[in-house]
Amino acid sequence: MGFFDKINEISKQISEVEKNIYHGKEEFLEIYERNLQLEQEIEERTKELNIANKRMLSLQNILDMMNSAKPLRSVLETVVNSIQGELGYLHSTIMRKEKDDDGFFLSVIAEADDITIRRADNILKTPIQARRLAYSENEIFYNALEKREIIQSKDVGASLKAIMPELDKSVLDEILSDKSTRSIITIPLYAFKKPFGIFAVFSSREELAKSEKDFLTMYAQQIELAITIADLFERVKEQAVTDGLTGLYNRRYFEEYLKKEVTRALRINQPFSIIGLDLDFLKKINDTYGHQFGDLAIKTIADVLKSNARSIDTAARMGGEEFNVILPGVSSNGAMIAAERIRKAIEAVEIDTIGHITASIGVATFLEHSDNIEDVMELTDQAMYMSKHNGRNQVTLAKPMDETSWQELAVSAFLDILNKRKIPLSDDFKSDLSEKLMSSAPQSEVLYSVADLLTQTYNPMHIQGNVKLKVLTAVSLAKRFDLSKSDIDNLKIALLLYDIGNLLVPQDIFKKKSPLTEDEKNQIKEHPLIAAKEILTPISYIQDVIPIVEYHHENWDGTGYPAKLSKENIPMTSQIVLIVDAFFALLEDRAYREKLTPQEAVEVIKKDAGTKWNETLVDEFVALIENEIE
Repeated sequence: MGFFDKINEISKQISEVEKNIYHGKEEFLEIYERNLQLEQEIEERTKELNIANKRMLSLQNILDMMNSAKPLRSVLETVVNSIQGELGYLHSTIMRKEKDDDGFFLSVIAEADDITIRRADNILKTPIQARRLAYSENEIFYNALEKREIIQSKDVGASLKAIMPELDKSVLDEILSDKSTRSIITIPLYAFKKPFGIFAVFSSREELAKSEKDFLTMYAQQIELAITIADLFERVKEQAVTDGLTGLYNRRYFEEYLKKEVTRALRINQPFSIIGLDLDFLKKINDTYGHQFGDLAIKTIADVLKSNARSIDTAARMGGEEFNVILPGVSSNGAMIAAERIRKAIEAVEIDTIGHITASIGVATFLEHSDNIEDVMELTDQAMYMSKHNGRNQVTLAKPMDETSWQELAVSAFLDILNKRKIPLSDDFKSDLSEKLMSSAPQSEVLYSVADLLTQTYNPMHIQGNVKLKVLTAVSLAKRFDLSKSDIDNLKIALLLYDIGNLLVPQDIFKKKSPLTEDEKNQIKEHPLIAAKEILTPISYIQDVIPIVEYHHENWDGTGYPAKLSKENIPMTSQIVLIVDAFFALLEDRAYREKLTPQEAVEVIKKDAGTKWNETLVDEFVALIENEIE
């Protein structure tokens, strides 16, 4: 091969190499470009995935809030802050469609806490959340809600002007001067198939992508579900603390709130007052017109309380026709003025068919009448009962506990037992006794009569009038032992109530002619404890009476019941109750024996001197009775 042939051969080889290098370069460039494209796609997909994850987190936040049973406002505030923080929107807010006398309007019920709103509120002076926002036809917010579709507006100024038409242009320009907000996205919210309001998102983007719109649609649906659940929770919570008939708070809420008010009052040494109110003649209204009109009268009372209460006052229906109102920071003078205003307002209302109704009202003040809230509540009841006793349709200010007569305490105790304690008597009978207690007749005579009637329910052989004789005899005996006035007053009340526990003992035991079984004897022996623990203990203002009742079957020699006390360990007042009760029981017929004469009864008492009774007590008692016999 010649020289030039070799040159040509080398040239061909070089060309082949160059050709291969060129093709390799093309393939390399193609691979490089593909890698760039893949990296870009991966970056875009990563961004989309991040956005999707953030959206899922936002949706999860709503779900978590729905499961937390928090109040609606708290739920929505978390919602707006969540979408603001996770998805980079400049600001978001939820506005509720509301109505007043001037028509429909929007009010902000939740807004994200961010620099955008803080800047706007600083410029506006009056925060947007405190404003009554306009709801005008054919504006972006109106159209979004009424047409139920997501609407985006790039004219942010016009959108703000639509809800705040009173804004000057200069103020609006200052709010928008940072140029960061490029559009407002309005998403309609519905709850219970009715328009609820607007979810507004302030975005830095002018365009609304389909994926973003789909997400906001889904997000709005979750908000609607959160609103529905939170609203249902509020309704259930409200039902748990409100009275179904009147819409006022119920007894349960009142008692819980009262504890808090006592704590507050003691902390700052500030009194508060309680108004107790009782609808007059409810039974008569029910009997004459029917229970539906009785309910109407009760609801009328509730409406009057709502319209006359301050925002910080708490009115509650305690049950039946009874209501209480707590007046924080109000002295007895102020409470009397408020109570009289309520009384007049009730009397002024005219109800169809019934006509006018009235109420009896009592007032007591914590830290004025007592620093024991149970005493204050009882004093309120006593004052209310005094209003009824004195003719109804009036307001009575409670007396301090140490100024209250024994008759007033006894009347209140009987009314408490009849109306609040579970005793086996018919509603009509309890109502009749309550009416008797609240009549204008002399209180002592009414008390004796009511005690006689109650005794006859478990002892048909009880003689009407014996309760009065027992009280008078016991008082005369107590004076022979120089008992104090307070001890004698407690003794009088004890003589009215000592056998009240028999109401809860099976009545056939008292009527049995044959000897009682051990079990039946034990049931009878329990009646002092039943009276003391179950019936009287909840009544705070007669606590000094309870030991008298509890120990009135203790014997001098320790053979009595329930505590086997003996001698001086037995209260003198309890010993007096026992001997007086035994004497008058002997004067009445029983299923197993005939009644005794007073002289015969005295002889029976004498036989147990030193065992059942204190000998000195027997001597004084016999002398007293023999003097009466003569």
